[in-house]
Amino acid sequence: MSRPERVRLDAATMAALDRRRSIKDKITNVTIGFGGIFVVLAITLIFVYLLVESWPLFQQAKFDQAQSYQTKQQATWVDMDEYNQTGIRLLATGEVQYFSVKDGQTTSSEHLVLPEGVSISHVQRSGVLQGLVGVGLSNGQLLVFKPSYSVDVARDGKSKVVTPSIIFPYGSAPLTVNDNKQPLSVFAIRDDDNTLQVFAAANNQVLWQRFAVHKDDADTGGFSLSSAMDNTDSDSNDAKTFERSLNMALAVNSNTIKSMILGQGARWAYVLTKNDIAVFKVVDGEPTLYQTVKVEGGEISTAISLQGEISLLVGNSKGAISQWFLVRDANSIEDKFTLQKIRQFQLGTSAITAIAPEAKRKGFVAGDAQGNIGYFYTTSERTIGIHAAATTPIKELSVSARSEGIFVQAADGASFWNLHTEHPDISMKSSWSKVWYESYPAPSYTWQSTSGNADFEGKMSLMPLTFGTLKAAFYAMLLAAPLAIFGAMYTAVFMSPRLRTKVKPAIELMQALPTVILGFLAGLWLAPAIESNLPGIASLLIVTPLIILLCGFVWVQIPLEKRSRIPDGWAPVILITPILLGASLSFGSSQAIELHVFGGDVRYWLSHEAGIKFDQRNSLIVGLAMGFAVIAPIFSIAEDALFAVPRHLTNGSLALGATQWQTLMRVVLPTASPGIFSALMIGFGRAVGETMIVLMATGNTAVMEWNIFEGMRTLSANVAVEMGEAEVGSTHFRVLFLSALVLFVLTFVLNTIAEVVRSRLRKKYGSL
Repeated sequence: MSRPERVRLDAATMAALDRRRSIKDKITNVTIGFGGIFVVLAITLIFVYLLVESWPLFQQAKFDQAQSYQTKQQATWVDMDEYNQTGIRLLATGEVQYFSVKDGQTTSSEHLVLPEGVSISHVQRSGVLQGLVGVGLSNGQLLVFKPSYSVDVARDGKSKVVTPSIIFPYGSAPLTVNDNKQPLSVFAIRDDDNTLQVFAAANNQVLWQRFAVHKDDADTGGFSLSSAMDNTDSDSNDAKTFERSLNMALAVNSNTIKSMILGQGARWAYVLTKNDIAVFKVVDGEPTLYQTVKVEGGEISTAISLQGEISLLVGNSKGAISQWFLVRDANSIEDKFTLQKIRQFQLGTSAITAIAPEAKRKGFVAGDAQGNIGYFYTTSERTIGIHAAATTPIKELSVSARSEGIFVQAADGASFWNLHTEHPDISMKSSWSKVWYESYPAPSYTWQSTSGNADFEGKMSLMPLTFGTLKAAFYAMLLAAPLAIFGAMYTAVFMSPRLRTKVKPAIELMQALPTVILGFLAGLWLAPAIESNLPGIASLLIVTPLIILLCGFVWVQIPLEKRSRIPDGWAPVILITPILLGASLSFGSSQAIELHVFGGDVRYWLSHEAGIKFDQRNSLIVGLAMGFAVIAPIFSIAEDALFAVPRHLTNGSLALGATQWQTLMRVVLPTASPGIFSALMIGFGRAVGETMIVLMATGNTAVMEWNIFEGMRTLSANVAVEMGEAEVGSTHFRVLFLSALVLFVLTFVLNTIAEVVRSRLRKKYGSL
């Protein structure tokens, strides 16, 4: 048979083929290069986009003076509308002036209806959310009004016209508080369900009075003020009926009282002297002295309640403002509270003369005797800015409802300050450190972005979300890593080639399962199944290793000629049947184990005997479901790395007398270690970024516990759950982008570390 002739190519043809090959190589190199550039560019753009959306959280606030006015008469109370256009100020003479914030000029005025010969002795605001203003008179009476602003569209159809006014929810005639007609100079007021509650100090007594409003028939237009204690002229009040009642009269030196405050819901009341805070608990309308707290660091100069009336802001003679609120004793069986100092802010060295809280946030503005003002935020413990607003003491402060302007009344003039701080509640401390939130027994890491009430304090700590992300990945890798690596070792080294061609594609096919399906099954089927068979799961961890050891022992006892009849590498297929039988035995005996060992209720035993909290959707469910999803990529990459070890290395080891196991441990594993490490890091990155499984298989509770029977909330799941509800541009919205940025940086750092370690392993074992 003749041999085929070789085709001989001339030099021109060879040169043409070389040119074509060169062109193809260049096109391929350019395509691959552009692909790599586009990948890097896409990752960079994602990072830049997340950073741009998160950056406003860290922008410096703008707090500067816009206007300054010279006033002949000092205001005892000032207020502004939410658009910083008009304001209201009350003079000591009882004149109410409506003025323009732009230039401070009075646009109109009116006078409060005061009894003849009576002057104003004190003006006190109620809680900032209620907006009431109480005017204490020199004859022991009280006049209550509320600022009001009506907003209309101007004739041009573009600008707004704000018309200020005051309304009298309890009538324009004063209400009698002190029957002895002593000046009402220290008091607190609160309005709850048409009931005005007055907490006042006069004539060396602390008085607690209530004025209940009863609406009469509107057609009659009449009004009467009835009281069990006295009868007051009621002809000048509107169609309302007041019922006045005196609940308490405690003896106290009223001359030493600096301030009085009514807490949220009038359940607590506070009397502040120079160095003490007396706490009163109100039960069924009857206040009783609860405790007295000593205040150190300087004498109390002024105090007011923070937005929500849970916290007290106490200014002292040394320029410090401290936040106080009642803390529940976690170790007490009864509801026992203690008033504690939580945090402190420093304005200067002079006495604090005025404090004004924000209406919609937990910030406040303070002024001192040297004319300095400062804006502070309690939750984040941030000092936004401190400025010199005057050369004389600050008398009154007012923050607009949108927190965009501050009106400052000093002894020698007034000024208006622009305030632009969109996210003062976010700082490194509030995001990554423990924060002591209002009504919490201790500082904590907490994520709670929204609530149903207006006085909610946002809790946006990223620590529990980051912890939950790592916790979910840890339990998933705890299941997936050993199974995937050991499975890859057996498949690549010990399994028969024929069986390997079936097992490896089947495991790789697991990657095609949608994670939403896995999460759905984990949440609706796996979690209830494990809860009802928890003792069986625990016994399975003991029974399975014993069965494997027993089967191994029996296998060794079988004569070699009989074992050789079974194809090499098929032993694990035979082992599946005993393992399934052991699993059936464990689950079948679950109820009996629960009855005899755990008293019939394993959840009760865990909670009350072992002290372990149990949630149906917990870390165990996440570990099983997400571990199942992570096994496939780890196995595939690790098995390829192990199988790709050069045959001359393994053959040489076997030829020198090493067993297959020794060859695997001493030769194959070190050589394949870079690929195995890459497989683990890719699996870990997959677990860190997983969303749907942790979203559906956990309770999404942001807790920081390693307990395997408790759930968690991850960064990715939190973004998926709350992004649709977040207002665009809000603090909540930007913090969600910040959490996505944290997740991005976390995975980037992990991948970078993995690449460094992989490179060193490759350099170390690449010469084998």
